[in-house]
Amino acid sequence: MKRKTGYWLLVVGCWLMTGCGAETEFTSWPCRFVYDNSIHQEQTLATATNPMVTGIFCKITEESRGGVKALVFENNQGSSTRKNETAEDLRNNLRLGLNNGIIVGVQSLGDFKFTAYDLQCPNCVRREKNYSSPNYRLTLDTKGSGYVTCSKCGDKYDMNNGGLLVEGKEGDTGLSRYRNAFTAGPLGVITVFSE
Repeated sequence: MKRKTGYWLLVVGCWLMTGCGAETEFTSWPCRFVYDNSIHQEQTLATATNPMVTGIFCKITEESRGGVKALVFENNQGSSTRKNETAEDLRNNLRLGLNNGIIVGVQSLGDFKFTAYDLQCPNCVRREKNYSSPNYRLTLDTKGSGYVTCSKCGDKYDMNNGGLLVEGKEGDTGLSRYRNAFTAGPLGVITVFSE
């Protein structure tokens, strides 16, 4: 009985890790994000940068109102905040992914590592060959699941498992992940770079 149970646990584990053949890839899409949360103390972002708490992800976008640039933070727990950028933030020349958006957080499966994903659906970008002005935004599930869904094609991804594609078309891949993503904890510096 123990041998059979162990076998099935191994089969299920392998299936979860391979994601039915759709693997996550690292991207070189443009990204330059440096944010010192010891200065800003941005709580929505802090929830996603604590290495001791997994499964919380924060979407980061930039917007401008009346000539004032601000960063917008939304997490998968339903929290949302907006912080005006400081002079130092502006000097850092932020570039948030392929089209003004990234998602950061600590995975709850696999390597339990701080991770950053692009906010664009990689499969729509490739299918449409639109790298200059893509608008295939991923929608963050705000009920804590760790899933994002493409607003155009409906592909669904699991951020807790390396951006694994969980619903999509044959040949589709997982989320585009940034290789260089680091955090010094909830009240430290967070950096995400494409190269």
